[in-house]
Amino acid sequence: MGSAPIYAQSETPDWLSVHGESRVRYQSTQNQFRVNRSGGDQLLLFRTLVDIKADTGPITFGLELQDSRAYLDDSGTPLTSSTVNPLDILQLYSRIDALPGLLGAGSKGKLTLGRQTVSIGSKRQIERADFGNVIKSYTGAYFQSETTNGDELHLFYVVPIGRFPSSRSELDDNALSGDEEQWGRRIWAAHYRRADLLGERVPGLWGEAFVYGLNERDKDTLQTPNRSYIAPGARIYRLAAPGQWDIDLEGSFRHGTRKASSAASDQNDLDVRASMLFASIGYTWDAPWRPHLAFEYYYASGDNDPTDDIFGQHERLFGGRRTDLNNTSTFGPLTPANLSAPGVRFEIKPNDRWDARLYYHAAHLDSASDSWVVAKLRDPSGNSGRFIGHEIDARARYWVVPKTLRLEVGGSGLIFGRFAKTVPNGPSGNGSVFGFVQMTYSF
Repeated sequence: MGSAPIYAQSETPDWLSVHGESRVRYQSTQNQFRVNRSGGDQLLLFRTLVDIKADTGPITFGLELQDSRAYLDDSGTPLTSSTVNPLDILQLYSRIDALPGLLGAGSKGKLTLGRQTVSIGSKRQIERADFGNVIKSYTGAYFQSETTNGDELHLFYVVPIGRFPSSRSELDDNALSGDEEQWGRRIWAAHYRRADLLGERVPGLWGEAFVYGLNERDKDTLQTPNRSYIAPGARIYRLAAPGQWDIDLEGSFRHGTRKASSAASDQNDLDVRASMLFASIGYTWDAPWRPHLAFEYYYASGDNDPTDDIFGQHERLFGGRRTDLNNTSTFGPLTPANLSAPGVRFEIKPNDRWDARLYYHAAHLDSASDSWVVAKLRDPSGNSGRFIGHEIDARARYWVVPKTLRLEVGGSGLIFGRFAKTVPNGPSGNGSVFGFVQMTYSF
């Protein structure tokens, strides 16, 4: 996980490494925007990760434990298994490191088998989320190949892990309950990343091409919408650097079939036609605090007609949203589903010890008749309009002890727009506010 070893190298064998982190976060939300919620929420969150690796040479064995707990919640707090997951196995795998690659002469490959986390590229398609109190993992096979100049090929076939406990009473009690593989769901992907796409003509420009798939079938312990998706896409980007322009353009089109619901009685197949697009252009000044300004737009299609046989909403499946949109957890009003959100961001990084960022998005629904997904609010008539509101998001991070102890503070605000104010059963007041402070100790 990029942190210092828990013990000095002299105290452990060369083949064994133990890393980890302990994090505590206090967060508060005022005037909850979700349907049938009101007032404020607070949570005291604890998460501990312990990552153990044994490198035998040709094969590395890995075990990562995760312990995630929540306190200070009440009956109105939106508590889920993404918040609480007491002691369980996040990763348990074997990895073969010295395999031939699939990208020509000189390329190298590695194969990971077992329970594992997955993050690729922008992480908009699949991510090991860090801000969430519970990290997602998967079980299956993941092959990575790379060349000396930085080209990468990622191939995987996995099933997601169902996180437990899931009942409200057990979540409130931080009850121990083992996670289980969701064998009725399959996720697969081929994701290629090309370094220096245009060579010296545009230094540092990367290109990506990918295809992701999801296939589901009902099991006795899990009812699904029987989704069968294929989603090809592409990305072009140039990372921010002092004195130069940067860009990030990523799009994906999803097609396939699904049911309208997970109910066993629902036998009607809907055609899926959904898409997403993220576009950003920015500039970093060659100045002491390295100020970076970017203009961006996030689009994720909505379902224009809830009565037809076409499902047009781009659901967020396994990718992240905090990096592009907003602080999440009990807040996070924006997600890449039925969204049209132009925005601007400003970032600074004065030195290696601290950094800060500020985002703004004018959040709209793509389809006025589809849901504001996170809030679970919908006006099928479309009469409430599209404008969710003005979303502002900020955070600052500081290494109190470099590479060991990090402080992070942040806040978000959503000023309600026409849709939020007029949709049936919508929130009261003029907006919602979220704030947090957290400390992370890496060992």
